[in-house]
Amino acid sequence: MEETTSNFIHEIIDSDLESGRETHVHTRFPPEPNGYLHIGSAKAIWINSGTAKKYNGEFNLRYDDTNPVKEDDEYVRSIEEDLRWLGAEPNHIFYGSDYFEKCYEFAVKLIKDGKAYVCDLNAEEMRAYRGTLTEPGKESPYRNRSVEENLDLFERMKNGEFADGTKTLRAKIDMASPNINMRDPAIYRILHTHHHRQGDKWCIYPLYDYAHPIQDALEGITHSLCSIEFENHRPLYNWVVDNIGFEQKPHQYEFARLNLTYTVMSKRYLRELVETGRVDGWDDPRMPTLCGMRRRGYTPSSIIEFVKKAGVAKAYSIVDIELLEHCIRDELNTTAQRRIALLDPIKVTITNYPEDKTEEFEVTNNPQDPEAGTRKVTFSKHLYIDKSDFAEVPPPKFFRLKPGGEVRLMGSYIIKYEDVIKDENGNITEILCSCDLETGCGNPVDGRKVKGTIHWLSDVNADDAEIHLYDRLFTLANVFDIPEGKTYTDYLNPNSLTVVNAKVEKCLASAEKGEKFQFVRTGYFCKDTKYENCYNQIVSLKDSYKA
Repeated sequence: MEETTSNFIHEIIDSDLESGRETHVHTRFPPEPNGYLHIGSAKAIWINSGTAKKYNGEFNLRYDDTNPVKEDDEYVRSIEEDLRWLGAEPNHIFYGSDYFEKCYEFAVKLIKDGKAYVCDLNAEEMRAYRGTLTEPGKESPYRNRSVEENLDLFERMKNGEFADGTKTLRAKIDMASPNINMRDPAIYRILHTHHHRQGDKWCIYPLYDYAHPIQDALEGITHSLCSIEFENHRPLYNWVVDNIGFEQKPHQYEFARLNLTYTVMSKRYLRELVETGRVDGWDDPRMPTLCGMRRRGYTPSSIIEFVKKAGVAKAYSIVDIELLEHCIRDELNTTAQRRIALLDPIKVTITNYPEDKTEEFEVTNNPQDPEAGTRKVTFSKHLYIDKSDFAEVPPPKFFRLKPGGEVRLMGSYIIKYEDVIKDENGNITEILCSCDLETGCGNPVDGRKVKGTIHWLSDVNADDAEIHLYDRLFTLANVFDIPEGKTYTDYLNPNSLTVVNAKVEKCLASAEKGEKFQFVRTGYFCKDTKYENCYNQIVSLKDSYKA
């Protein structure tokens, strides 16, 4: 994981170290294991891990598993895999559930200090009592219970005597606070649900705003770096730290979350796409999940380069997805070996080439990388070209194969159109051409100019393969601003996946799953890790992004 470049967070840390408020830097990434990480998570990972690395500090992975309803070991495993894939090796791995005993002890302390109480209001009543942004809230009728009664009720909550939703433990702060989060927030709720690590030991669970600052303090986190939606929660974070009485006090700082055009980041929406079968699982290459992007062919370095270019700030913004595509395209241009694939193949027969003859031409694997070497491609009487490279009635300035025209087969001979063969429906099934045998890798001896060059495969060097071509998953650029009366599903792109049966070089059969190539004149592709003989389009060759 490459360390972050300078930003406002580092200016704060520099000041903390210079003033002596902190002597080292300790950060954390606290995902809830209720889904797979996505490209937005990569920003938080990079900021926290890269910051720790920059200051020779420590970086924790902490699973926020305080809400057992949707948490699962499947997500726990995937999160660690994604972090390590990105190069964000954690110094320590913890679980929020590791601190359940401590959270309970501190809750008892708050009750004894008169700073927490058991409340019988249900969720709807609590909302009504909370007030609005312009009106103060009303105190709960249970706010002034005695310490002894609160201790008794809280222990009975822990012992499972009450049903879900019938009681909560609330912090006693200020029902007239202009910050609604400070109006006696709930810090414990009853939930008779099996926990993926704790089993059935607990039936009460701490809420995030209460558990998170405790976990940070116990782990020695110095700078709790999180996305901007937690800014209004910072006073509560500080209240918990101060009133429990931690000597080492972590401090929370917020940055703008990563929003991307044509993309949703909500785990709820992503889970719905998976559960309704609209996509091929969490790792569908159209998904913004890190496992989906990995399967599609994105590299860790391209993702880190993207979040670096997107920047670290506090202001809300939406980053153009073309910047992400630019980053992977720029990298693969120099690293990906070239191969030939025909996405819409049509047969070509060279009429003046012997039936039993083959010959080989040497081609460069990557013109950007001399060390990539060369490979040999076979030429024979029967070939394939892409249908788009032939026009029986060509448009103006069409320099590919056409009646009366010539075209160079990339790296080999010039061929000339002679005729076509059609089926009973008038569809062209085969193109007949002659070959200028004096032009192997050279120019015509008579000096004539041939403008067009197309890619091709011989029948002896062609395998069948399935190619997955991708478009945006959504048709709306700003899926974060859906018009009233619409939902995100109204903007799902029905043409986000196109499957084609192609012809590819035989040597691709030995390629490793996940290996990336440039299919010449077509785009960048990755050998799929899930299905055999399948290739996923990563990105096209054309780069329209203006850096």
